[in-house]
Amino acid sequence: MQCLMKRFFFFSILALGSLWKMSAQGEIDEQNKVFYRNEISGALLLNSNGWGLGFRSAKRVDAANKFILDFDFAILKHPKEYKSTSQYSYGRTYVLGKQFIPFVLRASYGKQKEIFRKFDAGGISIRRFMSVGPSLALLKPIYYEMAIPDYDYYTIKVMRYDPDFVNSAGIDPIIGRASFFKGFNELDIVPGAFLKFGISFEYSKLDKVLHAIEVGGFAEGFLKKLPIMATEQNYQFYLSLFVSYRFGKVLDPTVKKKKKTKKEDFFY
Repeated sequence: MQCLMKRFFFFSILALGSLWKMSAQGEIDEQNKVFYRNEISGALLLNSNGWGLGFRSAKRVDAANKFILDFDFAILKHPKEYKSTSQYSYGRTYVLGKQFIPFVLRASYGKQKEIFRKFDAGGISIRRFMSVGPSLALLKPIYYEMAIPDYDYYTIKVMRYDPDFVNSAGIDPIIGRASFFKGFNELDIVPGAFLKFGISFEYSKLDKVLHAIEVGGFAEGFLKKLPIMATEQNYQFYLSLFVSYRFGKVLDPTVKKKKKTKKEDFFY
C-alpha cells in the first residue's frame, strides 16, 4: 500500500510538473476553434487503493459547463496487502490471506465547469468536476496451489484460501496462485454507490484532440463489507485519491457529417 501511495504521488507531481513546463511554452493558436464542444474520451486511472480504466461522454451546456457521463472499471485493493514469496517455487509471489479480487463497475452522472480557459496552443485549461452514481463490486474468489503433505512427498491441490487449513498445516502450504480464470463462475455481487470529484488540466495543442491529467478523490460505500482478506479487517466504505490520464476527441455538434457516396464508401 505504501509503495502504491508513493507511486501515486510521484506520478501526480511528475504530471503536474510537465503541465507547468508546457504552459510556459505557449504558441499563438491559429486553429479554427470548436466552440460548441462535446467530448468523448478514455482514461487510465491510478487510485491510492487500485487502478482502472474509464470512458466519458461530455455534452456542452453553455460556454463553461458540460454534463458528463462516466463509466469506470477498477480493481480494488485492500490497504493491508503484502506480497509473500513461495518457499516451494522460487519467484512465485502471492498476497497471504487474500481470498477475493474485487472488480468494480461504476457509472456516474455529473457536471464539469471550466474555471480557466487556455488562450494559446501551449496553454492549459483548468476544469473542476463532480459526479455521483451506482457501483457494483464483483467478487471473484482466488484459488491457490497448496502443497499437502503425503508421507514423504507432497500432493499439489488447488483450493480456495482457508485460514483454518493454513494454520493447521504448521508451515505455509501455499505454492502460488492458481489460474486467474478459475473462480469466475463463483462471482458474488455487492451493490454500492460513490461520489467522485476532482480537477482536470487539459493541455492539448490541437483543438479537436483531448489530452488531460486529472487529480481528485473518491468516496464509495457498499451494502456490506467486501471480504477481500481472510486475515485482516475488511471494510464497507472506502476513501481514495486518484490521478488519471485522459485522452479523446472533441466533437462539434453544429457540424453535420457529409454523407458519403457509394464510391467513397468503397475506397475509404
